[in-house]
Amino acid sequence: MGHPRKALRTTTVGAVSATLIAGSALGLAPTAQAADAIRFVDIAGDGGTVLKANVITPAGADDTRRYPLLVLPTSWGLPQIEYLAQAQKLANSGYIVVTYNVRGFWQSGGEIEVAGPPDTADASKVIDWALANTPADDRRIGMAGVSYGAGISLLTAAKDKRVKAVASLSGWADLIDSIYSGRTQHVQAGALLDGASLVTGRQSAEIRQIFDNFYASNLSKEQEMIDWGKKRSVATYVDQLNQNGAAVMMANAWGDTVFPPNQYADFYEKLTGPKRLEFRPGDHATAELTGLFGLPNDVWTDTERWFDHYLKGVDNGINREEPVRLKSRSTGGYEGYPDWKSVGATRKKIALTGTTTIHTNVDSGADGGIVFLSSILDQIAKAPPVASIPLLPRRWAAVWQSEKYTTAQQVRGTAKLHTTVTPTKESGTLVAYLYDVGPLGLGKLVSHAPYTFHGQTPGKPIGVDLELFSTAYDVPAGHRLALVVDTVDPLYIEHNPSGAQLTFSSPSNDPSYVSIPLREQ
Repeated sequence: MGHPRKALRTTTVGAVSATLIAGSALGLAPTAQAADAIRFVDIAGDGGTVLKANVITPAGADDTRRYPLLVLPTSWGLPQIEYLAQAQKLANSGYIVVTYNVRGFWQSGGEIEVAGPPDTADASKVIDWALANTPADDRRIGMAGVSYGAGISLLTAAKDKRVKAVASLSGWADLIDSIYSGRTQHVQAGALLDGASLVTGRQSAEIRQIFDNFYASNLSKEQEMIDWGKKRSVATYVDQLNQNGAAVMMANAWGDTVFPPNQYADFYEKLTGPKRLEFRPGDHATAELTGLFGLPNDVWTDTERWFDHYLKGVDNGINREEPVRLKSRSTGGYEGYPDWKSVGATRKKIALTGTTTIHTNVDSGADGGIVFLSSILDQIAKAPPVASIPLLPRRWAAVWQSEKYTTAQQVRGTAKLHTTVTPTKESGTLVAYLYDVGPLGLGKLVSHAPYTFHGQTPGKPIGVDLELFSTAYDVPAGHRLALVVDTVDPLYIEHNPSGAQLTFSSPSNDPSYVSIPLREQ
């Protein structure tokens, strides 16, 4: 990966950081007199590492009563001022709020550990400090965060029994399934994280090596990288989290290009305690963004309601609502479901008939978009990436289409591809795209996902089962769905040797199809 792409990503991160600093400060102003003034403090984290933090307490708080405590670790690359607007609002409603810069970033000490054991130990040290230095109640402790802070919050709840409630916003449950799904490097997401940490933090030698092996597709280090990621994934510790019994709320965006929604949904199903799952249109952390400016925001509203119920005991009804809450990319309305498996209760298959051979190494024009930009356009203007399906070059793209639908099709959940591929080389990458195709052949991207294989026998058929990224999208009546498969996408590193070809077939004893999840009518 070249330096221009890194420069572009780091510039973007810097702009976002500056905007958040300014916006949070502005958002603080209207309510600044309602709670005690912010205190900037140094907290000794794991091994004595200094963590730069800030504390806001309810107005007039003293040792005559105890208040619920909320701890908010910062997002990747953002300073401790990130949560000030929300911290102020939470303090106004009776919480002691401690936000802190995670180790390795900005003025905090240490090196970046990527939610490793020192980071969760730091979070516990912050809780210790708050209990010793504020009138915080040790029986009512919650954690919340966006992105990096979300992952650290979940991991800490699995390791520290004192954490009774968590709001994990735009985070991850499985780090490997997030940026290495389908055994394929999500290179733009990796570049975003790498670039931001180079500008705003101090990388450890370990993370530098992980990034270098990631970009270089170093298969000899693949298992080592997977093990490294598992140690930093709360999915590895789900039994501990369930045993501790924390109430877990998770929220994410359909188009999150850093932490795609599938891994959150899979993890949600494994939780046995109080839980809530929310998905909305947008990209990484964009659904929460206006709330960081102190503006009205559904994600932060639900976050406060979650803590009010599970830390304050407020009977606000959130525990009686359907726990899976979705917002369609097409309609903007909310839908409630009793569990994740009920989201796509009905399935229709599109048969992928015939035999089709495509050549590799060339981008056909079907793409997943650009990190952040594409899903933000979809969120704001309902303008996802598009492709002219009739004009896609069949030399480099395989295309199958459904019949025209006579009624609207409400796609909900996870589409699944099953097919047979015969490669001419031992390695290869394919990317599957699901499009909503209008009368003029213009396809709007509904979902997609990459898939990579290694060590196969050239000329020998292999079965491919691939889950596309979960979504909620309404296909209008008179439109079709199209499945397109090609081999190059700027979002990912591809592993197609020069001159390779892929042949897709549908054996009679194992037909190929894409299974579409639909909302029950």
